[in-house]
Amino acid sequence: MLTDRAQILLKTLVERYIADGEPVGSRTLSKHSGLDLSPASIRNVMADLEEMGFVTSPHTSAGRVPTPRGYRFFVDALLTVRPLAQVEVAQLESCLAPSDPQRLIASASSLLSDLSHFAGLVMTPRRNPAFRQIEFLSLSDKRILLIIVTMEGEVENRVILTDTPYSASALTEAANYFNQHFAGHRFDQVRSKLRDELGRMRDDITRLMAAAVDAGSQALDPGQESMVVSGSRNLLDVEELSGNMRTLRRLFDAFEQKTGLLQLLDQSRSAAGVQIFIGGESDLLPLDECSLVTAPYSVDGQVVGTLGVVGPTRMAYERVVPIVDITAKLLSSALSHHG
Repeated sequence: MLTDRAQILLKTLVERYIADGEPVGSRTLSKHSGLDLSPASIRNVMADLEEMGFVTSPHTSAGRVPTPRGYRFFVDALLTVRPLAQVEVAQLESCLAPSDPQRLIASASSLLSDLSHFAGLVMTPRRNPAFRQIEFLSLSDKRILLIIVTMEGEVENRVILTDTPYSASALTEAANYFNQHFAGHRFDQVRSKLRDELGRMRDDITRLMAAAVDAGSQALDPGQESMVVSGSRNLLDVEELSGNMRTLRRLFDAFEQKTGLLQLLDQSRSAAGVQIFIGGESDLLPLDECSLVTAPYSVDGQVVGTLGVVGPTRMAYERVVPIVDITAKLLSSALSHHG
């Protein structure tokens, strides 16, 4: 669609604008593009690019800036990714050594933010709503701690309030029954199976079982998508965002409500690698001034979530893309080797 020289000039313009933040004029393009073209020829190509919607002229300047369409063409066809320095890769590796999954996800979010200087996001894995085992622990006469061990080995605790006190032996009996008959099942499956069994059990035990099923269902709700956000304050230092309170408010609303960002991250789960969402292209990312760079991560080869960086559209994509890519790979490796 674009001639070779139009592509070179567009690439140069986007790179100069990302580096300097100033509209790019024909003299700068002549100096940095490596093309032997007269200023008049460069202006003609720029006029064509403007007509095609790749660049635009701010009113106050003779130079031009990229549009979302210009950025899209740049990241899809012209971007040269710069590998991360070995010291940065080593920093990532040391911070993402196998450990507790929740800690790993928080670390990945912080690292994305620290290395990109923007906001880091990690969509937490959709949990397997089945449980491996449960235990009951008496806290007081009518308060019992339900301890749930998930299929991934994580531990969830819930307090159950009961009408009557339970002896230690009754709690052990109930837990043993649960683990013997229902381990590896979801709590909603347990609920329907229990209906058939309850007639054969003592009344007080059935009430405890029903309460455990309700509490367990809430604890392991598979519909609970969540997201860890780090470094959103970094965006206050971004010139083109910080000068506009309305833009900032919309951006922080998006972080708070999470729905649109979670939908974008969810879309990225099926991607083979890094994806770039450029502001204005999607209703889910409501700001022309922002982009989201994402990559899926996996456990034992199974994609379980997505991570990414939110920053200004004028970000150094050649640097942010490898940060997101390597973080996703290292997080996958650490989660797969956990435990």
